Amino acid sequence: MQRFATSGAGQQMNFQYSQCTGKKKALCIGINYVGQSNELRGCINDAQNMKNFLIRQFGYNEADIVMLTDDAPNPRQKPTRANMIAAMRWLVANAQPNDSLFLHYSGHGGQTKDLDGDEADGYDEVIYPVDFEQAGHIVDDELHDILVKSLPQGCRLTAIMDCCHSGSGLDLPYTYSTEGKLKEPNLLATAGKDLLSSGLSYARGDVGGAMRGIMGLVKTATGNQKAESIAKKTKTSPADVISWSGCKDTQTSADTVEAGQSTGAMSFAFIDTLSRQPQQSYQQLLVNVRQILRDKYSQKPQLSSSHPIDVNLLFIA
Repeated sequence: MQRFATSGAGQQMNFQYSQCTGKKKALCIGINYVGQSNELRGCINDAQNMKNFLIRQFGYNEADIVMLTDDAPNPRQKPTRANMIAAMRWLVANAQPNDSLFLHYSGHGGQTKDLDGDEADGYDEVIYPVDFEQAGHIVDDELHDILVKSLPQGCRLTAIMDCCHSGSGLDLPYTYSTEGKLKEPNLLATAGKDLLSSGLSYARGDVGGAMRGIMGLVKTATGNQKAESIAKKTKTSPADVISWSGCKDTQTSADTVEAGQSTGAMSFAFIDTLSRQPQQSYQQLLVNVRQILRDKYSQKPQLSSSHPIDVNLLFIA
């Protein structure tokens, strides 16, 4: 199914939806950070649950699923930075159109200062290997370079990023709302704050403060639009990449207990809704995942893609 998208540079790009009829490979990473001060409880369970779900629901073979968890006895299966990068390269190696690749990450996430201007909020998103204190984190730009840029047109990669600050964890430039609409950079919240600040400054007789607030609004709006343009120009891809993240870039994702088991809230909701109702569109799946979490958690899962998508299509993996 051939489609066309326009990048931020105004250039038309071909892309193709994967039919997911080719090779299936998966990488499931669950990091509890055992013995560390920031220890989690549900991430290893998440990785195991996702592996079982992929085998049961989408026909993946266990032999084609790599597991990295910090309780693994084999050193090569521990989620160190080096092992995670190597496993990601394995996942996308020799990928072909209509292949279906799946990445699941459950662990800590965070942010660091953006250095290339593609983030509207000025921060890159990062994930933390088990040895991050020695080896460092992995930035979303690097994840994009390894997992997205290397894929051919028509190859599907589905990513579940169950971690804090994960909204744009793969740097995919197209994000969708529960109404199925393509989201634009949200300037309203920032604009409201700057205008309120300007109004209060003016009321106090601080004309200079009022002008600084208005100029801050203009600068922020211009910076956000520039970042969006850079992201679409550099991160749009003909590969068929979909990311389901546990929350917005500004939010945290819960490590919790559901159905009597420690789990990540996003991983639980994703598996739960598709197990109950396997046939769902992208939009329905986003709505249902959010609905499961809404009553107990503040996080809002996000759907993003490497090119514009029809959210009414059936989600397949």
